[in-house]
Amino acid sequence: MPLGFLDAHFAFVIRHLYALVFGAFLIEGAGIPLPSRILLIVAASLIDDMRGLGLLVATCLCGAILGDHVPFLGGRLAGTRILAVYCRVTLGSQQCVEKTVGYFVRFGAAAILLSRFSTSVRIFAAALSGCGHISYPRFVAYDLVGTVLYAVLWVTIGHVLGAPAADLLKRFRVLNLLVLLGPAALVALLGYRLWRRIRYGPAPPLTEGDVAERTRLACGPAVSGRR
Repeated sequence: MPLGFLDAHFAFVIRHLYALVFGAFLIEGAGIPLPSRILLIVAASLIDDMRGLGLLVATCLCGAILGDHVPFLGGRLAGTRILAVYCRVTLGSQQCVEKTVGYFVRFGAAAILLSRFSTSVRIFAAALSGCGHISYPRFVAYDLVGTVLYAVLWVTIGHVLGAPAADLLKRFRVLNLLVLLGPAALVALLGYRLWRRIRYGPAPPLTEGDVAERTRLACGPAVSGRR
């Protein structure tokens, strides 16, 4: 692969770093599988000032929160039918839905916060929040806290551990190889999702009554506003 090709794409990434992070978390939050975590770590490794790192956390927060509204509103408007859509789009396996429902039964509304750290659960958690028993203010509050913790954690890891690695690559004049990390991570992510779907099978359809009953015990009575 010509070095000029890599240099051009690396320069593009540097110029639009924050926009790429925002877009990646927005799209992933809406339900399209993307290696946004890898992008966030790489971005943090390329930023060397605290103001830039703070802006990176804020960018991640805005993109993720806006993106999470898509499955939440889909669940609120379409009910459990939205799960079938996300099962196809995200290559979700049977265990993804079961694990998400288990989170709600065990942790209640706090499952929204915890699901931020599980890629296979987060999208289904937002959709189930919309079609289950989680009110919009509680959803936003837990999603906000979980996303802040998530962003701070991975930005810190990227800056502390990734920055020395980036300096090493820069010393050997191969820093532009970082542009290949994103596509490689995307291929690995899709391959892993497809493998899980083949191994465990696609997620079965859940009735709205099933979701309501299994979340009622942990999250309280159903919220109004959708029916």
